[in-house]
Amino acid sequence: MPEKLIGADPEFWLSSAILRMSGGNDFDPGARAEYSRCFSDPATIAASCADYRAAATVDLEHDDATALTAAKITCPTLVLWGDRGLVGHHYNVLDVWREYANDVRGMGLPAGHFIAEEAPGETHAALRDFLG
Repeated sequence: MPEKLIGADPEFWLSSAILRMSGGNDFDPGARAEYSRCFSDPATIAASCADYRAAATVDLEHDDATALTAAKITCPTLVLWGDRGLVGHHYNVLDVWREYANDVRGMGLPAGHFIAEEAPGETHAALRDFLG
């Protein structure tokens, strides 16, 4: 059903999703145009819906199973999130990631769901500083 609803008017859906999920930030016009281009393709819509479905179902099962047996990530790990989004409001992100990795660094950025699109300068700076 989501594929049909989104596919009926991809521009309306994109505008609604961006408004609802962003931290009140506008996208760079080039990034917004690329989203529009991609979501004009039914295959992109289907892949996006499949990704969100998996995140709410089988990904959680796989995470739980892996957490019991997997070794922690040993390389330095950068974690970025939107401090105006769901993750920033509901989780202590660094504490969550410390369950999976030994050397966790990161920060919330002034964004909602789309950190690279909403805060491109801050995202770039964080990556540049991390990669040194």
